[in-house]
Order: sequence, then structure tokens, then C-alpha cells
Amino acid sequence: MNIENNMKKIVYLLVFSLNFMLFGQRQLPNISLKTLSGTNTTLTEIAEKNELIIVSLWATWCVPCKNELDAVADVYDDWVSETGVKYFAVSIDDSRTAKRVKPMINGKGWEFEILLDENSDLKRAFGVSTVPYTVIIKSGEIVYKHTGYTPGFEDELYNRIVALKN
Repeated sequence: MNIENNMKKIVYLLVFSLNFMLFGQRQLPNISLKTLSGTNTTLTEIAEKNELIIVSLWATWCVPCKNELDAVADVYDDWVSETGVKYFAVSIDDSRTAKRVKPMINGKGWEFEILLDENSDLKRAFGVSTVPYTVIIKSGEIVYKHTGYTPGFEDELYNRIVALKN
């Protein structure tokens, strides 16, 4: 009888864990983010307005992050005209480095939307330990995740976007 109860507990635990791994990771966190103009928005609101979006968590002190954003900026206009995708770069800079975000963006001329995760709430919700961290969201559901940047990653990202549009 005791073995039977333990087996039931193990089965329930496995089912719960599997359910969480398969479905919990795909759900979009409803975290408040700030725009550079100071208004608040959430990923949920953004996803409701756009069928396909890319969200990249980055920081001003992260060289690979800036390299990724520069590479995407070079092809972003083509991405939008060909696929309609919207790209959102979410800064995870803390209170010490957040003041560097606006000057950097002004110097870079990035055309995509910049958002601020001032308290790292989105970073924690995604379980991110390393940036850049990029996700593709389709119809309000996370369909792809990637950590890090190597030259050429923007091509892989574009190919995934095209495949998701078709």
C-alpha cells in the first residue's frame, strides 16, 4: 500500500513537471516594461497588437548584445517589409547603468523599439542568466528561445521568422 502511494506521488510529480516544461515555458509573462518616453506596456499588450514579434534582452555593458542589435539594425527594414515582424530590444540595465541606454540608442540609430526592464522582472520571468537572450513570440506564445550571439545569428533568426510566417 505504501509503495502504491509513493508511486502515485511520483507519477503526479512527473506529470506536473512534464506539463510545466512543455507548457509553462511557452506562456508569455505579463510583466510591466517602460518605453523610452516613460509610458508602461507589457509583452502581453505588445503581442496582442502584433502577430509575430522578436524580443531580445540586452544591456549596455554587453558587447555581444550590442553586436546582435547592430546586426539586426542593418537588416531590420527588410525584415519588416518582407515579414511584418516587430523587434523589441529590452534593456536589463540596472539603476547604475540605465542612464547609458538613451545616449547609446541615439548614437546607434536603431529603428526598432527599445524597452526598459528596470527591475529585471522580465529577465527573472524568463529565467535568464546570460544576455543576449532572444525569443520569438507568435500569436502571444513563445515559439523560440536563444541565448548568446555569434555573427550570422541574425540570418538564422530571419529564416525562423520566414518559416513562422508561412
